[in-house]
This record gives sequence, C-alpha cells and structure tokens, in this order.
Amino acid sequence: MTDQVVPPSEFYTDDFAADPYPAFARLRQDTPVCPVGGPRFDSYLITRFEDAKVALNDPRLSKDLYGPEQHYLRIFGPNSEGLNKNMLNSDPPEHSRLRQVVSQAFTSRRIEALRPRVAETVDNLLDKIIPQGQSDLMHDFAIPLPMMVICQLLGIPETDHERVLGWTQVIRTSGSSSRPPEEERAAVQLAQLRLHQYLTSLVQYKRAHPGDDLIGALVDACDNEGKLSERELVTTTFLLLFAGHQTTADFIGNATVALLTNPDQLDLLRTRPELLPSAVEELLRFDGPLPVASPRIATEDVEYQGVHIPRGSIVGVVINAANHDPAQFADPDRLDLSRVRGPHIGFGHGVHYCLGVSLARMEGQIGIGALLRRLPGLRLAVPADQLRRLPAASPFRGLLELPVEFTT
Repeated sequence: MTDQVVPPSEFYTDDFAADPYPAFARLRQDTPVCPVGGPRFDSYLITRFEDAKVALNDPRLSKDLYGPEQHYLRIFGPNSEGLNKNMLNSDPPEHSRLRQVVSQAFTSRRIEALRPRVAETVDNLLDKIIPQGQSDLMHDFAIPLPMMVICQLLGIPETDHERVLGWTQVIRTSGSSSRPPEEERAAVQLAQLRLHQYLTSLVQYKRAHPGDDLIGALVDACDNEGKLSERELVTTTFLLLFAGHQTTADFIGNATVALLTNPDQLDLLRTRPELLPSAVEELLRFDGPLPVASPRIATEDVEYQGVHIPRGSIVGVVINAANHDPAQFADPDRLDLSRVRGPHIGFGHGVHYCLGVSLARMEGQIGIGALLRRLPGLRLAVPADQLRRLPAASPFRGLLELPVEFTT
C-alpha cells in the first residue's frame, strides 16, 4: 500500500472516461483509501466494498456542505446554494425532516400505480423511433423517458418539458463541448439561474392553483404544515427533478451498451425476460451511472485502512469501484444476469439510500424490456470504443450519444 498523493488529472483522461474499471482495480489493490491532491482542497477516495458501506453511513463524514465552513464554495462555486441546499447535502436531523416530507410520494405502492403511465410513455417514445430503423437512444429514449415521468409526478406542465430538459442537459453535459472553460461555466451558471427562476415561479403558480401532484404536496407541507421553508421548497423540487431523471437516463444508456457488448447476456435476457428485475440490479452493479457518491466532509480526524483522513477533508466513496470488489462479488468484471442478487451499493447505503429506488427500478425494467422486445436486431451503429461519453470530470457516468440500428 502506498501513501502517494494522486493528482486529480489522473482521473480526467479520455481513457478513464471510456473505461475506469482498470484504474479502480489498481486503487482497490494498492491504495484502497487514496489521497487525491488539488489546488483547492485535499480529498480521499474509498474504493473497497466493506469500507464503502461503512463510510456511506459514517456520521463523522458529513453531507452538510452548507454549514459554517461553507465547503460548497470550494466544490461547486458561489452560485450553487440556490439549488443544492437540500436533503442530499444535509445530515440528520435536518435530512430526516426533509426526507420525511417527500417519502410518502415514493412508496412502493404509489410508484407501482405509475406503471401503466410509464409503460405508455415508453411505447409512445418507441413508436416514434421504430419507423426510422436507427436512433440516438440517449436523445430519443433514455433521457426523455425519466424526464417525462418525473415531470408528470412533480406536476410540471407538458408545454414546459422541453425547456426544462434543455436547462438540465446543459448542467449534465458540462465540460463536454469545445467552448473555452469560462464560456462553459457561464452557460452552466445561466442554466442554473434559469432553472431556479422557473421552479420558483412554478411553486408560486402551484400555490395559487393547487393540484394533485408532488409540488402541490410540497407547497402544502410548506404553507400549512410548516415542514419546509420557502427555499427548501424550491431546492427540494430541483433535487427531485434532477435526481429523478439524470441517473436513470444514464443507467438506461449504460445498460444498453453493456447488453449489446455482451451478446450472450443479451440473448439470455431476450429468451428469459423474467430475469429483468435481477438483470437491472446486475447492470447497475456492472456499470452504474453514479461512479462516486456525492461528497462528504470529515468533521473530525478519521481513519480507514490505516490511512489518516484529517478533519475538513473531502471524502469520495467510489461506488463503481466497490461494486467491482472481488472480495464481495465473484468474477466482478463479468456481466452475469443470472448472478444471485448481491448487496450492491448502486443505490447508496444508510440514511442517504436512494429515495427513488422503486421508481428507478421500474423505469429500468420497463424501458430495457421494451427496447429488447420492440427493436429486433438492436445493435450499436458505431464501435463501442467510439461512443462519446460524458467527460471524466463529470460526477456522472453516461453517454452523450448512443447511436443504434435495428430491424424494422
């Protein structure tokens, strides 16, 4: 084991973006708690499964980026607080209070009631794709599907879906264009501003025109129950909007590529569609959309694997490295849809376990199942190593484009 500090640039290469798993394997083996040095702060990456589970539920590793030390300024910049001060970036008891407000909307029973609507949305999107014989599945399917579902759940008018999607995609694809960095930052900040202004005005509209949707329920929790402040109302709406579609979109894209590049597993799922629920879990373990959990702050000196992590350090739990840990999963780099379901941490662990897990699983099962059923001969239109991905510096693992062909 080495205590050498790794520069962040090691993880910002095109090769790493294409396939980070060899680098993750080296970290697990040689530096399971890896110091990463940078000009603004020092951070540590935790890569082994058991350490990752402990860290994700360690109260000494705080999610509150907006406390007195204002860590968010170092990480996200001064314009982030208007959208990011929410339950994702908070600790109990604040986190518990905020999570309780929205948890009733994400019960398994309520989500299961959405199944017919999700299936209809999937079929409508595929009806537009099928006559073409080819598609960019990210643009035509993987991104709009969860966006439409979460917008319907929140109560965002259909006439606004396109521009809301536009703002979120500017944020999602940050760093992927050829524009100068200062122009890229300005574009992202403008998209954040526009989205914040839109959600603020939408909340006011819902206040004047109550409806049977999630934003309406949040307004009621703010105005009549006193469970949310006005700012928390807007930031919670943003979190549900962004988290409700971003990771699911990237998951569907990653899962499709994994299946198309593992034809034996693709054939297995076509012939045994009853494997879909377990297949979604294995595909999430194999190449999840959130490689590193959102950052944590060490509120005191802590130690993992004999490595001293000083108070104030940023700690990143590398979910995708932990989910390929051979100490936890046999032959972890092999996609095995018949694998006995193991306790992967693709949805997190502990108090911050993904609130929308039931919705994400359902969208994945319906979406992937329909792709295989309705697009015969589905195949990549370019070699897998030519697929354009989000930049390595992105917090998400996903595709910019997914060109495919199929038989009509």
